[in-house]
Amino acid sequence: MSTPETVTESVDPTLERPVVTIDSGQVRGIWREGSAAFLGVPFAEAPVGPLRFEAPVPVAPWDGVRDAAELGPTPQRKQLAEITLIPEPSIPGDSTLNVNVYTPSPGAPDAALPVLVYIHGGGYTAGSPASPWYDGRAFNRDGVVTVSISYRLGFDGFGYIEGAPSNRGVRDWLLALDWVQRNVAAFGGDPARVTIAGQSAGGGAVLTLLGMSAAQHLFRSVWCLSGAVADVTEARARTFAETLARLAGVEATRDGFASLPETRVLELQDAATNPDDLDPMAGVAAMLQDGLPWGPMIDGDLITRPTLDSLRSGVGGDKPLVLGATDDEFTMATDAQKNKLRFVPASLVLGRLLTDRDRRKAYLAANRPQRRKGTAAMLGRFMTDSMFRAPIVRVAEARAAHPTWVYRFSWASPKLGWAAHCLDVPFWFDCLDAEKVDFIAGDNPPQALASELHGAAVSLVLEGAPGWRAWSDAPGATRVFGGGVRAPSVLADGYAEVRALV
Repeated sequence: MSTPETVTESVDPTLERPVVTIDSGQVRGIWREGSAAFLGVPFAEAPVGPLRFEAPVPVAPWDGVRDAAELGPTPQRKQLAEITLIPEPSIPGDSTLNVNVYTPSPGAPDAALPVLVYIHGGGYTAGSPASPWYDGRAFNRDGVVTVSISYRLGFDGFGYIEGAPSNRGVRDWLLALDWVQRNVAAFGGDPARVTIAGQSAGGGAVLTLLGMSAAQHLFRSVWCLSGAVADVTEARARTFAETLARLAGVEATRDGFASLPETRVLELQDAATNPDDLDPMAGVAAMLQDGLPWGPMIDGDLITRPTLDSLRSGVGGDKPLVLGATDDEFTMATDAQKNKLRFVPASLVLGRLLTDRDRRKAYLAANRPQRRKGTAAMLGRFMTDSMFRAPIVRVAEARAAHPTWVYRFSWASPKLGWAAHCLDVPFWFDCLDAEKVDFIAGDNPPQALASELHGAAVSLVLEGAPGWRAWSDAPGATRVFGGGVRAPSVLADGYAEVRALV
């Protein structure tokens, strides 16, 4: 049995801090405003040295009581502001595979509360479970135990390495969810009532898990916020690995990659996937055509086929699914180029991305209001529709016979000018008073909107349905969360404008 540095030999009865016994030992959390937090609890051994490119190994038991008062090390080594608008700190250290548990009933297995497990986003290369936005206070208030998990990122988590286990980041998700099954009862949770949720790459993660036969026993329902499904082919992953090895001057082997410090891999992984063409539109076209470069790979083992094909075949069909996106996930990014695109016709820009003339004309006609805002706004809407909103329609149609609900988040931030990527997250967590929410949502974001969106999430976790008519019952039915911009309860075919892409 190991004895980590954070372990103390006995429980001090004068400390009014909760102590919980899990299968690897005891952990001491902290109380805050009626609920408890257990932070940085390892579910796997540190993925360093011989374990760097291995499947995650369950953490060894420890003696004494492990302190769980501070957030643990993160796989993210530096925050990439261009990836996410969410404050997601990078914390140094080797033991990066850990969970944070927030609970109103620590040490009360008879409480049997429903459980929410949250997977962060960041394009599969960035992000951190240490965000103050992911604190489970509001869910705890509503009787839900909340767990946020970490996983290996970028090449270390998802890159192809001959002779190494594939999809190491996916295996991290699976082991973390297995940890929840084995231990969440000690925190007052019910392992039979687990909902998984995530945003952006985290949304793609929960869709991947929903389509995996090997994951079905680990959860009962799913909420996907702005899901970015990767489904990287093995051939594409091999190409990226060979390019990275060439740039690093090493053999494209396990030993070759192991000789590179993680910091060097981080420097090179973007260069390995960016097109040589300096034309920024080439990069946009490559991403729209081929998808994200890093992420879950179709390896024939864990992931045997594209996620959409798995969902069409009925995998995960017994599990309720809620999915949606913001109206303009990427418009803020393209809006930064509006001066350069001011005199470029939208039809010309889209001609490089949507080559079928009839489809392009139909799309432009369906988006006349956005087109009037300029070419940059039109490009941002097209990228949003291509990468987020059209896939929502495809998933909903693939699950036509299974319980599926669709929504839009249409409230435009007065600070950003758009219903931008990440804007919905603090509303979903009902944490509008959290750090840096004002940076993305302004000084007075509507609490009523947070109460509605968060309430729908709680309804799914508690009751298995979010509270509006299912797409699977009425194809096209869409809940619009608009914060007063339009009636929040409106049901309509809110994704009609993406039909030209589907």
